[in-house]
Amino acid sequence: MSRASFGLLLLLLLGFLIISSSATSDSIYENFVQCLSKYSSPFDQASSIVYAQTNSSFTNALQSYIRNQRFNAFSTPKPLIIVTPSDESQVQAAIICSRRIGIQLRIRSGGHDYDGLSYVSDVPFFILDMFNLRSVNVNITDETAWVQAGATLGELYYKIWEKSRVHGFPAGVCPTVGVGGHLSGGGYGNMLRRYGLSIDHIVDAQIVNVNGYILDRKSMGEDLFWAIRGGGGASFGVILSYKVKLVRVPEIVTVFRVEKTLAQNATDIVYQWQHITDKIDNDLFTRLLLQPITVIVVHLETINLHYLLIQML
Repeated sequence: MSRASFGLLLLLLLGFLIISSSATSDSIYENFVQCLSKYSSPFDQASSIVYAQTNSSFTNALQSYIRNQRFNAFSTPKPLIIVTPSDESQVQAAIICSRRIGIQLRIRSGGHDYDGLSYVSDVPFFILDMFNLRSVNVNITDETAWVQAGATLGELYYKIWEKSRVHGFPAGVCPTVGVGGHLSGGGYGNMLRRYGLSIDHIVDAQIVNVNGYILDRKSMGEDLFWAIRGGGGASFGVILSYKVKLVRVPEIVTVFRVEKTLAQNATDIVYQWQHITDKIDNDLFTRLLLQPITVIVVHLETINLHYLLIQML
């Protein structure tokens, strides 16, 4: 066989594979939409929440919540379909239909996970993106809030602030982190010393299990309720929402930041910090950031700034 003939054969084979792959993808999309229409409500909106790879909005829907850009390369495996549910029944249907079709389902909240597990897989997969399910309902009377998994920490904090200047919730410092992933992984932030982990303040939850049933704390049982608070997102089902207990915070908080370079004796700052950080009052939070040029010490004070200054001298 001549080189020209061999090259032509390769091109024909490549073209066949592309056409075959496209046809398979289209078939999966059609089957999924039909299944989704059967099991979700409203039935006529199934196609509007599902993005196939051929959809002009697919790339934007995929990349909008990829916070870790190393998973945004051309070689990164892409989902066959992205599902963006707007109500609970569509989440239930997505789980049922992905099982029936036999495609892995990845669940994405804020897209911050370091390993890309919410939007990368080694096998054909769908993404169930929860960003449309982001309501936050704060009840100051009983000091609780129901927050859906697609909301961000910033949205949760803002909704609490709208209702009260003396309530908060102990979670992370980055406002774009998704509630679903953060709380299912444990959750910690500036109020760690005073109030512990975020999961220490979860009092109820709604989860869709592998069979498509919505369970709350009572119906899921205490073992599963324990597992979804730190066991990792999507390990035991799809979290729809968490009910969290708010905590009391002072109306005025003092924050200050100290930056030192190596030339300014930053090494000594790090050494001293290690010796005082476990001894300071639990109403004070301090963290040390080591960067290529500087050492940054950030302090958040809720009760007694003078105490911290004495410890550092």
